[in-house]
Amino acid sequence: MRWRVPGAAAGDNRGMDAACNIAAALPRLAAEAPDRVAMRCPGRDGRYAVALTYAGLDARSDAIAAGLARRGIARGSRTVVMVRPTPEFFLLMFALFKAGAVPVLVDPGIDRRALKQCLDEAEAEACVGIPLAMRARTVLGWAPSARVRVTTGARRWLADATLAQVERDGAGAGPQLAATAPDEVAAILFTSGSTGVPKGVVYRHRHFVAQVDMLGTMLDLAPGGVDLPTFPPFALFDPALGLTSVIPDMDPTRPSKADPRKLHAAIERFGVTQLFGSPALMRVLADFGRPLPSVTRVTSAGAPVPADVVARMRDLLPADAQFWTPYGATECLPVAVVEGRELVTLRERTAAGAGTCVGRPVPPNEVRIIGITDDAIPEWSDALLVKPGQVGEITVAGPTATDAYFNRESQTRLAKIREGGRTVHRMGDLGYFDAEGRLWFCGRKSQRVVTRDRTLCTEQVEPVFDAHPEVRRTALVGIGDRGAQRPLLCVELRPGIAKGERARIAAELRRLGEGLVHTAHVAGFAFHPAFPVDIRHNAKIGREKLAVWAARELRAGRVFEPAAVPD
Repeated sequence: MRWRVPGAAAGDNRGMDAACNIAAALPRLAAEAPDRVAMRCPGRDGRYAVALTYAGLDARSDAIAAGLARRGIARGSRTVVMVRPTPEFFLLMFALFKAGAVPVLVDPGIDRRALKQCLDEAEAEACVGIPLAMRARTVLGWAPSARVRVTTGARRWLADATLAQVERDGAGAGPQLAATAPDEVAAILFTSGSTGVPKGVVYRHRHFVAQVDMLGTMLDLAPGGVDLPTFPPFALFDPALGLTSVIPDMDPTRPSKADPRKLHAAIERFGVTQLFGSPALMRVLADFGRPLPSVTRVTSAGAPVPADVVARMRDLLPADAQFWTPYGATECLPVAVVEGRELVTLRERTAAGAGTCVGRPVPPNEVRIIGITDDAIPEWSDALLVKPGQVGEITVAGPTATDAYFNRESQTRLAKIREGGRTVHRMGDLGYFDAEGRLWFCGRKSQRVVTRDRTLCTEQVEPVFDAHPEVRRTALVGIGDRGAQRPLLCVELRPGIAKGERARIAAELRRLGEGLVHTAHVAGFAFHPAFPVDIRHNAKIGREKLAVWAARELRAGRVFEPAAVPD
């Protein structure tokens, strides 16, 4: 197969037969638009004094790649990256891609024990980190296999060199793009671990190149746009698409705590035309309520976006702006996509227990629904498919479907199905296709509640109860062994509601659920002060933790069980 440089136009033959590498676009863009700003980053004072042009990003990442090679970080070297979303992060990432090295990314906010396990599993040969990370690596024994250690700090403390020294050593070395092949490992990206210990997803260079092409086509992204990516890894796609990234002044691990005034200041100052953020970040902007007249495209992913948030965000955007909510996962992205207007029109079906519409498959993905099982499926068979409209597990085969977890053979067997020469990824999500060919998400397979006579899915149950005006959000959990579980609803109320109101609200929730097949049997309600959520997007509810808590509440007699209203 012949590969095109990421971001090159369909009729552009430049870059054909070049390296299959997400960084291959940089030399082309540096030649075509050397002074175009590729990236703006806030300094420690929050001011945007740092700007990287395409020429600067290309030349400096070349120098860092050459300097790293002198220290043995070259093609195939697994390298832990523990750097905040600063210019150093993006320079380093593109340098590693150019060198053919394999960056290893782990969310810094996960449990320390899980973080250590992830870094140990990666068996990294090198580690690049901020001074705090280098200290933690030494004290806590992170990445013990790393023989090369580089710090972004000003002093070579607990490291072999500073990143500045590495860049100076490689200055003047010239272009450094390795001739990476499509199937070579490009990166190991750990999942957020929202439903268990994070897993290292093996990305090959062809996966990144396909993502750039599919996202660019799906969202109609044109060079010259200005993007505000509030999830740093997505900013890596922008240079490959010829966009300018404005890195927001916020903690990327806490999007729900972002200051909307700072976001608006950056949007207005730099004329941001598009932004990416989790549903939690969208809610922050929607609640702030200030119009976004320059923004013509919004993309939100990481969890289902509530229809009310989409509707309020659309009111803040220009009339012709687009609000896209792609569906996917670290293991495969994008899978499907829906535009906000359609999502808003379908919200009544969501509120009635239909699930959340995630749109139509993104070409050339093949999305199919198979029967629900927790067992491994070694080989594909059409006998696995469910009947049209039936809920089952969502699977996808396509150019961005990854084929393995690093050092996790058992998890790979559970998540992957071989179909001839390709891999079918099991999303671990439940859903179905409606008569119009739209894909509906019904919840995580691992979080389904299985009673003696039915299976309940979180996304078909919770939106029904979320409609209560005093409820912030709800979470369905199962108490007991699967197959004989008792469904129980955890409830997080809106601020300012007294504890004395809980009995009344529980009775009203019981009435809301009556008459609907998915909710009629939910009769117990436990009130939780603040749901645990994932550290990446602050949007995925930690239902596993809530289930443990709810079981304790049930034993202690603190679960409200209002009687059903008689017919």
